[in-house]
Amino acid sequence: MRCGLGYIQESTRSREVRVPVDRGTGRVSQPQPGGSTLLFVDTKSEIREFLTSRRGRITPDQVGLMTYGPRRVPGLRREEVAVLAGVSVPYYTRLERGDMSGVSESVLDALADALRLDDAERAHLLDLARAAHPAPRRPHRRQANHAVRPAVQWTLNAITGAAAYVGNNHLDLLAANELGRALFSELYATPARPVNNARFVFLDPRAVAFYRDWDRAASDTVAILRWAAGHDPHDRDLSDLVGELATQSEEFRTRWAQHNVRFHNTAVKQFHHPVVGDLDLSFNRLELSADNGLTIFTYTAEPGSRSEEALKLLGSWAATSDRAESASAADRR
Repeated sequence: MRCGLGYIQESTRSREVRVPVDRGTGRVSQPQPGGSTLLFVDTKSEIREFLTSRRGRITPDQVGLMTYGPRRVPGLRREEVAVLAGVSVPYYTRLERGDMSGVSESVLDALADALRLDDAERAHLLDLARAAHPAPRRPHRRQANHAVRPAVQWTLNAITGAAAYVGNNHLDLLAANELGRALFSELYATPARPVNNARFVFLDPRAVAFYRDWDRAASDTVAILRWAAGHDPHDRDLSDLVGELATQSEEFRTRWAQHNVRFHNTAVKQFHHPVVGDLDLSFNRLELSADNGLTIFTYTAEPGSRSEEALKLLGSWAATSDRAESASAADRR
């Protein structure tokens, strides 16, 4: 992993909790702080480190192999993985060294079975193998700024009783409904746009209080970014984000080196909101098929639960604060 030196200028953060009135529907974003760049061009290194980390976590007993005497390496040996995958030792050694040119999907499936990869890890392995195939060298590209269509914002606004926002693989919050902005008011308190959850988790001290299980939130954040990096190794904006985080956060660097990946489709999220206290919310994602790379994320509470009461209270607070903010803005005109 290579990253250049960089820094983030400390932003002046408001200590007052407010519901922001920025709707994030395509207006020009505020400039992001300068960051460093992490290049994802060394696909061979990514393959080597991913496969090595996966075989290192599996013991022979887990896959029914007999062991004799002390072992010098953690987890499985290369020859044991080769046997389990049904390939020769030299062939697997070549794969683990990052040379996946010409590898078939059936071999990749056998390798994934041998290493007991989950769905996210299998997809990541396929992405790495695809990136390793000989092809004309593509320049690093920056993703176009995602402008959320008005119809999508209307959809968000129509979702009542649940917090909802539109995000991307960079963990940007690009647009939200009123309750979504209220739920993530700690993120919106910073002036930078678009709001980014990865920066908040690792670079904002308030994240430790906001996420009741910060360690899990941090690990999930890195695993999602790692999957996104493998899926599109030429995404320059994502490269910059990872480089910025790696330069400024040891917690991020430690987790990034573990090469964990995951899909982020559904879970129970635990928050501590500064206004309504603890919230246990069901998280789900809804892909926007007409908007490549964009997803609607929803947060709902179990009916009749204490979290449902707190979410309703948060909605009332959001409506009141939003009206007060709008009135204040009108007075300043």
